Amino acid sequence: MRALPIAVVAAAAALTLTACDSGGSNSTEDGKKASTASAASSTACKIDQIGIQVGPANAAPTAGDTGNVPVTLTNKGAECTLQGFPAVKVQDGGTGTDVPEEKSATPPKQTLAASGTASFTITYVRGTAGDGKSLAATTLKIGLPGAATTQSFKWSYGPLAGKTGPNDPNASVSSFQPAGD
Repeated sequence: MRALPIAVVAAAAALTLTACDSGGSNSTEDGKKASTASAASSTACKIDQIGIQVGPANAAPTAGDTGNVPVTLTNKGAECTLQGFPAVKVQDGGTGTDVPEEKSATPPKQTLAASGTASFTITYVRGTAGDGKSLAATTLKIGLPGAATTQSFKWSYGPLAGKTGPNDPNASVSSFQPAGD
């Protein structure tokens, strides 16, 4: 086996690493490489460090009407990131269903500074109480992407209409947005 001079090995390694840099998430707008330390310190937000405010809502007044429930998150910890969609579930006692993500939304990655805020919206169609297709929702559960822990809130916006039944809600949840957008 023939040994290569260390300079040749180092140059080959440097060229390989340079070719792998596509100017992705660790690059700034002008193409300069962001520090690895700042990229590594950015972590997913944890629900126990997030304050959640549900509403005030633009509630659907009668069956068949569409309502919107804004949800605001406030970071009570260190800077963190939100990537994806919130996990939203509505329940009536032991029966519950997940609220699907907006089909047209592509979730942007949000960096949430300490004390920073972000929001998302639950859009729903109000159902008819007792019709078999609607879920008589009383509880709203909210979780962050990739986490099993949720926080519970009272759902006071009437029954949730189902497309084909109570486990197929006529509702959607938007991706996270910077507060105020």
